[in-house]
Amino acid sequence: MTTERDVQLPIDVKGIMEILPHRYPFLMVDRIIELEMGVSITGLKSISINEPFFQGHFPNEPVMPGVLILEGLAQTGGVLSSLSNPEMIGKLVYFAGVDKARFRKVVRPGDQLVFKLELIRQKGKVSKMSGRAYVDDQLTTEAELMATFA
Repeated sequence: MTTERDVQLPIDVKGIMEILPHRYPFLMVDRIIELEMGVSITGLKSISINEPFFQGHFPNEPVMPGVLILEGLAQTGGVLSSLSNPEMIGKLVYFAGVDKARFRKVVRPGDQLVFKLELIRQKGKVSKMSGRAYVDDQLTTEAELMATFA
């Protein structure tokens, strides 16, 4: 199990799966490239036409569902919350809320999503974060997210 002392960047998908319980096809973050404990995190998700949701979500005009972009932000935030609170490492972190969500630009196959989150507050088992997702430095999605530990 990963601990605060031995986090090495980048964290690849195997390292992410040590922290989060999600697995294919629902793991929505591939890599963590920046991490400042208790402050911020940056994660990546490469979007492929082979993603299972493209079969039914506008098959003639493939667009990544906005709720899955939010899920990617939430999972990246879950990594930040888990690693920033050593008492919670190894415990399940749940997506507890979303506020102020806005979708600015569509995400398509071939795009690479960059998830950037900043911790607004972490108290006990609850974390609140501000998240933004980008493709080619253009904002696609933004929201405030809440997470809680089981």
